[in-house]
Order: sequence, then structure tokens, then C-alpha cells
Amino acid sequence: MTLPAWLAAVVLFLQLPIPLYWFVVHPQVKCWRRHPRAVYVVGLASSWLPVTIAMVAFHRKLFRAGWPSAGMLALGLALIIFEGWIFWCVHHDLGTSRLVGKTELSGAGEIERGGIYARIRHPRYTASFLAILGACFLAGTRAMWVAAGAWLVLMLLAISFEEREMRARFGAAYADYCSQVPRFLPIIRKSRSG
Repeated sequence: MTLPAWLAAVVLFLQLPIPLYWFVVHPQVKCWRRHPRAVYVVGLASSWLPVTIAMVAFHRKLFRAGWPSAGMLALGLALIIFEGWIFWCVHHDLGTSRLVGKTELSGAGEIERGGIYARIRHPRYTASFLAILGACFLAGTRAMWVAAGAWLVLMLLAISFEEREMRARFGAAYADYCSQVPRFLPIIRKSRSG
């Protein structure tokens, strides 16, 4: 495999399991609150294991043998780098424990309204989509685009579970936040001058 194909594989390995992990957490969050350590074991086994097996089984269909064109390479790398910057912003705003779901499991926490979350409700999912899109440009195969489409459907389902859980936990405060901040496309505010 070429270096771009390896980078695409790393992106898939890191991003594809994310909605699967949240499928384990969000629908049964009340149960997992009684067994917080178990959710990580079950969640990781239910998400990264099948993705790893699928990637190994279908690697020849997912990744091209040659290099992408210079334009596709540049676009793919730019999207992956942009995802890294968004992830850094999310990590900065949330911290590690909130990022991996400890607040969902504790039933505590609050709605994050600062930083990147003042402009977009789901920056992590948006960033993951951008990285997978970048991987598609690097890999350049139909199978990669199909995997990206399947991931998009899974992500939208995971978001619906997450938002249902947030509405149950925060009620009107979350509904107010949703009415002010869009899901995926950030709010661009014009600066006020003099």
C-alpha cells in the first residue's frame, strides 16, 4: 500500500468506529450508568473490532494500489489536517473525560456553549466526516465512498440517539441551545466595528 492509502486506513480505523461506539452508549445509557467500566469494554469491542476485521478483509477494495493525483492528494490531506484542528478545538473545550462520554455515563455535566460549541453543535462528527471525506480522496476507490456513505448514515443515527439523550437530560435548556446553534455548518459571526 502507498503512503496515502496507509493514511486513509488510519483515518478509517480511527473514525469509522465512532458512531458504532455511541450506538452502544446512548440507547442504554441508564443501564451503563450502573456499569460505567463495562461500557468501555463492550463499546470498544462492538466498534473497533468489527471495523478492524472489515478493513483487513476488504483492504484491496478499499485502497488503490497507486498514488492519487496531486489535486486529490492535496485535498485529502487538507481535509484530514482540518479535522485534526477541529478535534483539537473540541478536546480543548471538553477535555478528555467529556470527550469519551464520562458525563453521559454519570448523568451529570452541562451543555457546552463556549468555544467551537458556540458555533456548531456537533463539531466532532462534522470533523470526522471531513476526515473520512479526505480518506476517500486519498484512497480513490468506489468501496471507500460506499464505506463513507454507510458511515454517514450511522453517524446521523448516532446523533439522533445522542440528541434524544441530551433532551432527556437537559430539557428546555437543550432545546434552546438547538434553536440557537446549528448541527453541522458553523455560525459565522461578523465582527462589529466602531
